[in-house]
Amino acid sequence: MTSKERFDLTVNHRQPDRLVVDFGSTSVTGIHVLSIENLRKYYGLENKPVRVTDPYQMLGDVDGELIEMMGVDVIAARGRKNGFGFYNHEPLMEYLTPWGQTVLVPEGFRTTNDENGDVLMYPEGDTSVKPSGRMPRSSFFFDAIIRQKPIVEEELNPKDNLEEYGLVSDSDLEYWAVTTKKARATGKAVVAGLGGTALGDIAHIPGIKLKNPKGIRDITEWYMSILMRPDYIKAIFDRQSEIALENFSRLHKVIGDNVDAVYICGTDFGTQDSTFCAPEQFDELWLPYYRRINDWVHANTNWKTFKHSCGAVEPFMSRFIAAGFDIINPVQIAAKGMDPVHLKKTYGKDLVFWGGGIDTQKTLPYATPEKVREEVLRLCEIFAKDGGFVFNTVHNIQANVPVENIVAMVDAIKEFNGG
Repeated sequence: MTSKERFDLTVNHRQPDRLVVDFGSTSVTGIHVLSIENLRKYYGLENKPVRVTDPYQMLGDVDGELIEMMGVDVIAARGRKNGFGFYNHEPLMEYLTPWGQTVLVPEGFRTTNDENGDVLMYPEGDTSVKPSGRMPRSSFFFDAIIRQKPIVEEELNPKDNLEEYGLVSDSDLEYWAVTTKKARATGKAVVAGLGGTALGDIAHIPGIKLKNPKGIRDITEWYMSILMRPDYIKAIFDRQSEIALENFSRLHKVIGDNVDAVYICGTDFGTQDSTFCAPEQFDELWLPYYRRINDWVHANTNWKTFKHSCGAVEPFMSRFIAAGFDIINPVQIAAKGMDPVHLKKTYGKDLVFWGGGIDTQKTLPYATPEKVREEVLRLCEIFAKDGGFVFNTVHNIQANVPVENIVAMVDAIKEFNGG
């Protein structure tokens, strides 16, 4: 059975021959560049700089050698540009990170250091404007720099929060046609983040790709606006989803079935212990627009739709189903109410759980390899029955996770699969 065949069975809630495995196909199922380097060393692979695929989070390329070693079934069809708005492909250059690792980055990856030694990143790689990202000198990834202008209530215009959303260009259409065709030829399942559907995702709100962001760009102000300015939020989501569906229509004509799943939105609705908003607010502000997007996808394509939300989102699971999502990620099993047995029993016939294979806050970084093995086997036993489960960790694998634990996780997957 090929990876593609295995994936198709899994996402249609049928039992495959073995678990479908993902490491690296999205910005929320990836591996930090340092952990990738450590894995390559452990497996005795060629000592070469790891390519950065997501500069914001410093995620690295899970290349063909690691795909083979780790039994990966799903790969990414990546967009032309990254979160900071610069071209994300070759030519590449070497870059020395603050922690002493040499990595490969695109030419637009231009940084400076401030007086504290923090690394500053710039929108579109343009160092002549104010930086939009900061990596504290003791950190391993960037944080958004909030560049909120003073808000004059009567001058607020939803168009200002739509600046980064526009119709896909002919060159982008050509790019996606080539990229997805190449991805399909690998025999793996293909996931693509086509862009434009991130409704209120706080990774996008600050506008780190914009040189001069306008509108509501402070994350705290945005959350307050859910209560204070719901009509403003609705106006943004309404126009944004209109643009997105026009783009999806154009993209589908050149992509067709070369993509299996599309990353729709990464807006988080949960904290460790509760939800960010009341379910009724979800129904009012998000549900109609998610439904519009998912309904179009299901009516016009064979793509599955992928929703990311961290936290204690059990109260939202039925609403994710009502919104038409096929896939939920990262399945944060340690959060309140996120009991794996309950989730699988209650929602497993309607939602594909993509993630939840091991806790990345405590078990993977701090437990023994044997404890890692035990947790992986236990969770796979729960989630894998009758399909509907793609193995991944609970969000990205971070830097400095003991490589022995990552290997123990991979070995446990292989053990579960009978190999």
